[in-house]
Amino acid sequence: MSHYHHLNPFERESILRNVTLGKSIRAIATLLGRSPATISRELKRNPQQDGTYSSVHAEENYHARRTGCHRQPLLANAALRDQVQWLILDHQWSPEQIDQRMKYDQSPWKISYTTIYRGIERHLLDIPDRQPSQRGLARHLRHRGKARHAKGYEERRGKIDFHLPLDQRPTDAQERRTVGHWEADTVIGKLGSECLVTLVDRKTRFLMAAKATRKTAQCVTEKLIGLLDALPDCQRQSVTPDRGKEFAWYARITEKLGVPFYFSCPTRALATRQQ
Repeated sequence: MSHYHHLNPFERESILRNVTLGKSIRAIATLLGRSPATISRELKRNPQQDGTYSSVHAEENYHARRTGCHRQPLLANAALRDQVQWLILDHQWSPEQIDQRMKYDQSPWKISYTTIYRGIERHLLDIPDRQPSQRGLARHLRHRGKARHAKGYEERRGKIDFHLPLDQRPTDAQERRTVGHWEADTVIGKLGSECLVTLVDRKTRFLMAAKATRKTAQCVTEKLIGLLDALPDCQRQSVTPDRGKEFAWYARITEKLGVPFYFSCPTRALATRQQ
């Protein structure tokens, strides 16, 4: 036996048409493959002032009734929302602490920590005047709004094949004795907007820059090729960027211009950031 489905607008239009033609309730039910009781209940629940049936009026009534059928979100309760917000902002409680404390105190409010996290992610608990690019209340959590990964998540960052280590970079580049060894980096402004691609010569500290539409490997690679291609061969000896994903297409630059890229190992990069 199939599950019951509510009448849809097309069925209501068919009911109106067949009622106008004078067909019986049982005949309409047979045409629609519905129970006669369903058609009878539909007609009785949605009469207009003159007693006639209107499919548009019936559809509006249906949606009006449906609004009261769903359970309202817990954080739609202003008092509960203010309480959770106060505990996070003023007392630095975690959602797990709020959940367990309410259970321990036998509070009339019952809210799980997953519901609180979901409310934070959907910006239901945000403070006023939050900018669109800001993480909002997530920045006040103990993990500072870092992404929470599901069980079984596999970390993919840092797994790009950076095959030329920094130790193999020429001595002239290491000691800053020759022009043409460059350090590459990106400078990003507003989140998700343009970024600046920079090249700085290690010896002269001469700076070249170009604006990329986005901080992606494709956009950054196009700008690096444009900057390096304008130089004579003797002034593009090597490039040393960081291990960001925006430099993942470095091999395409090497293939096109013959410029080798050198990368620090992950442990050295981490030590440099911590200093």
